[in-house]
Amino acid sequence: MSPAVTLVAPVLLLVASNVFMTFAWYGHLKVDKGPLWVIVLASWGIAFFEYWLAVPANRIGRLAYEPAELKAMQEVITLAVFAVFSVTFLGERLTLNHGVGFAFIALGAWFVFKGPF
Repeated sequence: MSPAVTLVAPVLLLVASNVFMTFAWYGHLKVDKGPLWVIVLASWGIAFFEYWLAVPANRIGRLAYEPAELKAMQEVITLAVFAVFSVTFLGERLTLNHGVGFAFIALGAWFVFKGPF
């Protein structure tokens, strides 16, 4: 596998997996009716596809990144995907507090990638 693929593929796969997982975890908030067990089963069905993307992302990503870097990357991607989802799908507003909180998490990821001090 080429070095470019091992650097980029995990990022793209993690973005796609996070789209699925965000819908699995939060998409049901737009559903007002139905028993909880149906909602849970539907969420599991969506999450099934998330795993088909996340596991290869981490297997391929391990060729170029440390596990802590993969996890930090995943958290930042999760927040970015959630922010877009929250505004576009749920109709929520992002506030300055959200931005500051997300920025602190991104700063934490930066420290992970910066390497040992």
